[in-house]
Amino acid sequence: MYKTPCSRLSGLIGVSVRQKLARNVAQSNISARSLIQLYRRDPSNWLTYQHLTFLRRQYVTKNKSELHQRAIPKQAPAFGTILDERDDSIERQVQRVPTLEPVVEDTLPELQDGTDQPLHPAASTLNPTTEDALIENSTAGAVTGADETPHVHLETDEARDARLDRQWKELKVDVAELPDVYARLAKIKLTALVVLTAAAGYAIAPVPFDPVTFFVASLGTGLASCAANSINQYFEVPFDSNMNRTKNRPLVRGQISPLHAVSFALACGVPGVALLSLAINPLTGCLGALNIFLYTCCYTPMKRISISNTWVGALVGAIPPIMGWTAATGALDAGALLLGGFLYCWQFPHFNALSWNLREDYSRGGYRMMSVTHPGMCRRVALRHSLGLIGLSTLAPALDVTTWTFPLISLPINLYISYLALRFYRQGDRSSARKLFFCSLWHLPMLLLLLLSCKKPRTEQEAPLPSAPLPLSIHS
Repeated sequence: MYKTPCSRLSGLIGVSVRQKLARNVAQSNISARSLIQLYRRDPSNWLTYQHLTFLRRQYVTKNKSELHQRAIPKQAPAFGTILDERDDSIERQVQRVPTLEPVVEDTLPELQDGTDQPLHPAASTLNPTTEDALIENSTAGAVTGADETPHVHLETDEARDARLDRQWKELKVDVAELPDVYARLAKIKLTALVVLTAAAGYAIAPVPFDPVTFFVASLGTGLASCAANSINQYFEVPFDSNMNRTKNRPLVRGQISPLHAVSFALACGVPGVALLSLAINPLTGCLGALNIFLYTCCYTPMKRISISNTWVGALVGAIPPIMGWTAATGALDAGALLLGGFLYCWQFPHFNALSWNLREDYSRGGYRMMSVTHPGMCRRVALRHSLGLIGLSTLAPALDVTTWTFPLISLPINLYISYLALRFYRQGDRSSARKLFFCSLWHLPMLLLLLLSCKKPRTEQEAPLPSAPLPLSIHS
């Protein structure tokens, strides 16, 4: 029977589909059997986040495009006890050098072979294993009726605790340390700065001040920031362990488990976004969720891929004051974008100066920062955005956000940070970078305070007075 080309093509497609299904079924059976074996071997590890392939890969692997610069590993000791760490509960001694106590000559047997020397001196030509066996055999054969036992190296409790502390051990969380651990996991200082900028955006907005809305907006923004910072640390544990600045973070030190950190992030992020969406307005909630996404899913992986991560990180820092403005007004006005522009420009002199003195650390961690791969661009970008602060200050009264006194009174601090950025651009040393960084720490609060003091008075539109009722006329 003759088959058309379409029927033959459909037959080939059907055969290939059946082959793929058969392979997938076989792989599924293998995976199911492996999971069943894992469950039977250790039920406590069943259905944890470790079995989620995406999270596991992000947590324990590094990106292929890293800089491949690592710290020199410690040299293993030539002698001593070598522990096999394949099993946490079993210690297998591979090599052991016995400790010999001083031997008293009176207790040695007078076994001589024509000379005045004993048969088994501790000769230096014998290796430790042969020497130990010779001493043990000769003592057992020569000394009769003695109750001596072979020497056993006794380990003190302090040495045992120190040795076990360097090995893998069961994680025990101290409840008394959890507040401090949560604070460092959430990067409490960075979160405080985020809440400060959001509060400034709310206060500068041209609406009446509502304390309840202000508190709820600040709380929701802070919870969203805690969630983003926690997820950021979860993904960066393999890299933070190589950096001096981040090697003492809770996840790196093993103070809490990764699952505990993810749970803390969810416990902060879900209520934070819900508060912003339901208690404030959906626009602010969407901005909060967008900021978490940008920080964890865009900025965090881009740090090991491209120097564009700095611009994405600046965008993340520019959103909180916009959230404060939208929480007050419910709209995305030009004033909100102006506040976001201030934060966007300020972050480049701030972070570029900070990263300049941490170049070795970032390089060791595998992060592609401008200060590591493009040092000239790092200095130029810092200077360019410092000058941009002067332009934005001039634009503020034109957008009816502040009065015309703001560009004048903010000019000295803007000129000073621009001067330090110029010195950093020309010299490019640690001293100039340090001065620019410390200037940026007080420049932002001062700039926000001046914005608030020069806030344009709110012009309330007076509602028209109700007209007097006309006198009723009685028509005959």
